[in-house]
Amino acid sequence: MRKKENESGGRRLSRRAALQLTGGGALAFGLPLPFLKNLPTGVMLLAVADDTGVREGLTVLGERPLNMETPPHLLDDEVTPGARMFVRNNGQPPKLEANAAAGWKVRIDGEVERALDLSIADLRRDFETVSLRLQIECAGNGRKFFVPGSRGNQWSFGAISCAEWTGVRLRDVLQAAGVKPGAVYTGHYGADTHLSGNADKEAISRGVPMEKAMEAHNLIAFAMNGNDIPLLNGHPLRLVVPGWPGSCSQKWLKRIWVRDQVHDGEKMTGESYRVPAYPVAPGTEVPAEDFAIIESLPVKSLVTFPRTGHRVDAGASFEVRGQAWAGDRAVARVDVSTDFGSTWKQAELAKPANRYAWQRWRADLSLPQVGYYEVWARATDDAGQAQPPVTPGWNPKGYLNNMQHRIAVVAL
Repeated sequence: MRKKENESGGRRLSRRAALQLTGGGALAFGLPLPFLKNLPTGVMLLAVADDTGVREGLTVLGERPLNMETPPHLLDDEVTPGARMFVRNNGQPPKLEANAAAGWKVRIDGEVERALDLSIADLRRDFETVSLRLQIECAGNGRKFFVPGSRGNQWSFGAISCAEWTGVRLRDVLQAAGVKPGAVYTGHYGADTHLSGNADKEAISRGVPMEKAMEAHNLIAFAMNGNDIPLLNGHPLRLVVPGWPGSCSQKWLKRIWVRDQVHDGEKMTGESYRVPAYPVAPGTEVPAEDFAIIESLPVKSLVTFPRTGHRVDAGASFEVRGQAWAGDRAVARVDVSTDFGSTWKQAELAKPANRYAWQRWRADLSLPQVGYYEVWARATDDAGQAQPPVTPGWNPKGYLNNMQHRIAVVAL
């Protein structure tokens, strides 16, 4: 039987070969574990637990609809390139003509003084164009680690991006339409189609409260990283509503319906993008009326360099770096540990390029002796909330997992 390859391209060893508990001490890959006594109860070594089989390039989680995530080591760029953007679809992307952008229009209607039908040319001409680096993250990022698990794409850590988006402020367009006092929520509609092919069914239609909609960093975007938006990421026009679930950032945008009630489009009701309003034990059946809509996403961080499986000389200094973000909040600090969380070292943390951009962090580390180690990263936001070492409160759909990311490093 052929052995699986690990993330760094080598052969993946069996559990027995990876972790040997002998009278002489604990070994991983035949190497000593200097800090094993510090490993928290219930946390398994990456040498045993990590069986993702990730290879170079994005990982396809599903083909119908197409969903792909980005391995953490490919998210090291300060601005996420289009080729490394994760892909989250609920339906089928529209089939577009080569010049689709020229005739594309978005309609603003509902609880407004005047309905607007705006082309991309209208948006460029009538509103200020702005460019911002903005995080987009799937609320299910980290779903695969919950126990018991749930149905849906089994995202690990890679359903996150921070590209530079260019467009006009959603707030400016809504103000031009004249939002009425009774407006409560927006409802977003795109040109993607339901997987069934039934034109009467929506693939997804979510929205946000008016307070969030009027925040200055939400964009109706027509460019990404100075170029056309890639088709799979919403070309020719999409919303970018940073800090909240990526499902609020409607791709292939065709309509924004300003409503006098909480939007009830597809994926807005039931358990979709909702969590229990109070903590529940894993596996608990929660009444439908006790679910709350997810809003700002929790603080998170990634180790993007080096790649897990990295080898260093014992005692030599090596750089570790990554990204951190915190929904509507800012990241206040990032700490790293090489002894399974027994001690922590504060990393250097850069300021964001603008609000809602992720923040770069780095640290110089060294490992005291030959052996197997893990680098753990822990971000803390400006309200004092920090990432937990394991999955946080369980919920039926596997949302909001902000457990600490970690990589394996071998000292030789």
